Amino acid sequence: MWGAGNLFADRVEAGRRLARALESSENLPGGDPVVLGLPRGGVPVAFEVAKAFAAPLDVIVVRKLGVPYQPELAMGAVGEDGARVINAEVLSGSGVSAAGLAEVERRERATLEAQVTRLRQGRTRVELTGRTAVLVDDGIATGATARVACLVARQLGAARVVIAVPVAPLAALGEFPEADAVISACTPHPFRAVGVHYRDFSAVSEDAVIDLLDEATRWTRD
Repeated sequence: MWGAGNLFADRVEAGRRLARALESSENLPGGDPVVLGLPRGGVPVAFEVAKAFAAPLDVIVVRKLGVPYQPELAMGAVGEDGARVINAEVLSGSGVSAAGLAEVERRERATLEAQVTRLRQGRTRVELTGRTAVLVDDGIATGATARVACLVARQLGAARVVIAVPVAPLAALGEFPEADAVISACTPHPFRAVGVHYRDFSAVSEDAVIDLLDEATRWTRD
């Protein structure tokens, strides 16, 4: 049933609406774009964007560093190639020690490496050097994950980085100095949790992500 806050039926519709927003934006991705989905929920959205732009699709894997007693609260995030973002305000307010932070980071980096291996299935990473990286998630909440994804894309050689999401709080759009542009299809007010704005916000399985990446690889090859 549709609720008052629903904007999208599911991630497929959200991806199609985001693609239209990108097409009409003055920040239209250029520079031979590569669409990078943040696993897992961002990949079905990114798939629709990549299809609309006939662009290659890949994943950019990052992990949130959650406060140990409140895992949904991000004190930072880590990504491939050693990228790392720390939210100093959250870390200070949480009372987590340096040793506690290091333990969370060690655990999340191990999970990240395992996830990269599973999702890529031996597939070669799409080359980003000199290209525009369009980072797609299913929404922005704290933004820690998107920020570290920007750093990873830069480290991998992207000349321009665009964050693109279906839904985000308006105030968040100006809080990403790591990105050249931030585009959201919808900026509802008041903004609630990302999932509230979807009728179907079911968890996305790794098998579903792998299937989408395989399909995108086929259309890129063809």
